[in-house]
Amino acid sequence: VPEHAELAWILGCLTNMPRLLRLPQWKMKRTSQNNEGTVGLLTYPVLQAADILLYKSTRVPVGEDQVLHLELAQDIAQHFNKKYGEFFPVPKAILSTTKKIKSLRDPTVKMSKSDPQKLATVNIADSPDKIVLKFRKAVTDFTSEVTYDPAGRPGVSNLVSIHAAVTGLSIKEVLHQSAGLDTACYKMVVAESVIQKFAPIRNEIKKLQEDKSHLIKVLEDGAEKAKEVAAPIYQEIRRLVGLQ
Repeated sequence: VPEHAELAWILGCLTNMPRLLRLPQWKMKRTSQNNEGTVGLLTYPVLQAADILLYKSTRVPVGEDQVLHLELAQDIAQHFNKKYGEFFPVPKAILSTTKKIKSLRDPTVKMSKSDPQKLATVNIADSPDKIVLKFRKAVTDFTSEVTYDPAGRPGVSNLVSIHAAVTGLSIKEVLHQSAGLDTACYKMVVAESVIQKFAPIRNEIKKLQEDKSHLIKVLEDGAEKAKEVAAPIYQEIRRLVGLQ
């Protein structure tokens, strides 16, 4: 759906550099790349804004780490509306009760699929043995009791958050169930809960991967449906900004 990239260019022309340079994700990524961050990396949040605004979205499910990017989309929408008239809804965030999952190897930072530490991130398609290994190696501390204290015990608290997220229980209910367990045993409880939660999804992924023609058709049908919505909205944007 090329309208995404085309709208990103228009929105980029309405977004100033200082606004993008303040985003913490840019600062972190640039640091990890030895200050060689690319233009694409810098402007990616503008493309995210285009992804949202192109469909006149009103609600966007995000993790806590993406709230600032959504705020950028809100600012861009408001700036566009002020310049060209009311056109875009200002999208609002939908946050789940579990706003952020932390790394299993460094519970002070978020869990990320791009983390070079393979044991830090649990992937949906991981085998049960791999999930068990990752939780067994999860960083905790020298206190064996299971408690929830994100500031004082980030490692154990992260396990409690994950346990609550995959079971649908509250933090209080998880702690009640885990009373009397030491952290070594608790890690295996959490691992088993994650395995059970991911099993049907993992099986479905495996089944779908074996049917490439079906996947290609889903992608083609999805692109066609998306374009049906995106194309007329983008043409109206082109008219408003004077490109036609």
